[in-house]
Amino acid sequence: MQLSVIILNYNVRYFLEQCVLSVQKALSTIDGEIIVIDNSSSDNSCEMMKQLFPNVKLIENKDNLGFPKGNNLGVAQAKGDYICILNPDTVVAEDTFSKILNTKNWQLNTGIIGCKLIDGTGNFLPESKRGIPTPWVSFTKIFGLYKLSNIFGKYYAQHLTENQSGKVGILVGAFMVMQRELYNEIGGFDENCFMYSDDIDLSYMVLQKGKYNYYFHETSVIHYKGESTVRDEKYMKRFQEAMQFFYKKHFKKSFVFDFFMRIGAMVFSLIKKNQSKEVTREIDEYIIFSKNSLQLNLNKKETILNDFSRFKNDLNASLEIIFDTNSFSFKEIIDFMNCNKSKNLTFKNYISKSNFIIGSNNSIDRGEIIILKN
Repeated sequence: MQLSVIILNYNVRYFLEQCVLSVQKALSTIDGEIIVIDNSSSDNSCEMMKQLFPNVKLIENKDNLGFPKGNNLGVAQAKGDYICILNPDTVVAEDTFSKILNTKNWQLNTGIIGCKLIDGTGNFLPESKRGIPTPWVSFTKIFGLYKLSNIFGKYYAQHLTENQSGKVGILVGAFMVMQRELYNEIGGFDENCFMYSDDIDLSYMVLQKGKYNYYFHETSVIHYKGESTVRDEKYMKRFQEAMQFFYKKHFKKSFVFDFFMRIGAMVFSLIKKNQSKEVTREIDEYIIFSKNSLQLNLNKKETILNDFSRFKNDLNASLEIIFDTNSFSFKEIIDFMNCNKSKNLTFKNYISKSNFIIGSNNSIDRGEIIILKN
């Protein structure tokens, strides 16, 4: 088997459904499998998987075991030569896996390959490619110096633009592809870390093996990002613990350094918490892209278009575009989002199996799900 896609889920039932649908399409020409690990969700995620995806391997944990252990359990049952660690609040394009598995990408002493991640509004997510967060690099991130000049741009690997492929230090755990043999050789995710620095740690351990991590820009994946994590007091505590874990494990411990990281982690998590306030937006009109004359009755003006080329952006109106995923491929949808991102546009997908609309208006909100009446 060529590829095992590992999806760790916790209480994001509707995002999980959309994710698995997109992965199934992306695996249609690949010898692959999907393994979903559920960390004791209470939102009927497992029931949905059994009903809609009975052929997908489902591991039901009785407790929330955290990101590292949950993924390690999935990889332990994987059969693919390669594995993809994938967040449930993602959407992959139909060509994502075939492009990344192209053999030329693995002739570079490659460890992990990541790709271009965009948020629910089509904007590039800079954490798609990062440098090693040394004390100085972390300092430039926490205090915003990386915005001033590329001299300080190592945190987000600004030696590469979002549309340049190349070697990077760290890749994000929302989407990682690597050889299963290498994953097992380094011991997978360190289970002493509950979450948040696990992808940094795994990427760094791969570098220590003499491998290179690689950012591949030629395919894009939507990562709704804010959905799978509530930025509350528990988040702040775990984030601080995670950063302290990474530095104690890989860097020489000192009182000054530990103090700096405690202050820095606290400032960073406070900023994140403040950013995560809900953002409300009034919609003037819905643009529905559907070849099936789909009508959703959303109590606002609905314009139905069957061709992307017919879209004209009215910059004076607040528009929400809804894609009928039965009419257009996820690749077509992602490409449209990449090319048409605008402050007056938001994007949602219509999933017919469970009759709902799903998406996110920015990279820090928890997403929106509209369940339609049958």
